[in-house]
Amino acid sequence: MKTLIIVSHPELMESHTQRFLWESLPEQDVTWHHLEAVYPDGVIDVTAEQRLLKGHGRIVFQFPLYWYSSPPLLKAWQDAVLTEGFAYGRFGSQLVGKELQLVVATGVPEKDYQAGGLEQFTLPELMRPFQATAIKCQMQYLPLFVVSQFDYMSEQERRKLLIQYRQVLTGRLWGTLEEKEAWFEEELTTLGKVHLSEDDCLQVDLLIQQLQTNREHLNDLNWTLQEMRE
Repeated sequence: MKTLIIVSHPELMESHTQRFLWESLPEQDVTWHHLEAVYPDGVIDVTAEQRLLKGHGRIVFQFPLYWYSSPPLLKAWQDAVLTEGFAYGRFGSQLVGKELQLVVATGVPEKDYQAGGLEQFTLPELMRPFQATAIKCQMQYLPLFVVSQFDYMSEQERRKLLIQYRQVLTGRLWGTLEEKEAWFEEELTTLGKVHLSEDDCLQVDLLIQQLQTNREHLNDLNWTLQEMRE
C-alpha cells in the first residue's frame, strides 16, 4: 500500500522533529508532501491534491500541535480538497476504505494530555474532528501516533522512534507478533547494514538468524499447544 504523508509545518527546516522524521522515511511507496512548500501563497490546486489522494491507500496528516489542532494550511486544505462528490456525499466515494493516520508532534509531555493533567484532555479527544472526518469519508481511522518533546529524547529513544515511525508508515505498528518480526527482519536485511563495518554486519546476520530460530521455536510451541488441546 502506498502512503501519502501530508505535512503541515510553517517552519519545517527549523523543526528538528520533522527533519528527523523526513530522514527516517522508508525508501519505497511513500510520498512526502509538505503543504507550505508546495503552496507558499496558500492557493491550493484541488485537482492535483485529489489526484494524489486517489493514488495512495494510506493518508497521513503530520503536523505540530497548534492550539489543540493543526496549522491553518492543513485546515484550509481539508476545506478545499475534501469536497462533496469526491470525499463524501452521494457520489463521493474516492476515499472509501483508505486509511487515515495522524502523526502529531507536541512540545509538552504526553502525560499532560489527560483528565486532571495540565491540558485536561487526552490527545485522542482533541483530535476527534479528524476522526469525524474519516468517518464522514468512510475511511479507516488509525490510532494516533504522538511524537512528544523530541529535542529531549535520548539516542535510544530516537532509535525507538525511528523504528516505530517506519512501522506506522508501512502499517506494521499494530500488526501481529509474526508480522512485526518479519518487518524487523526485512529492515535488518536492508537498512541494518548501512554504513556498518564488516564485523558489525556479521552481528546483524547473527541477529537475523536468531530471529528466525526464535520464530521456529514459537511455531513448534504453538503446534504442541494445538495438539494438547485436541
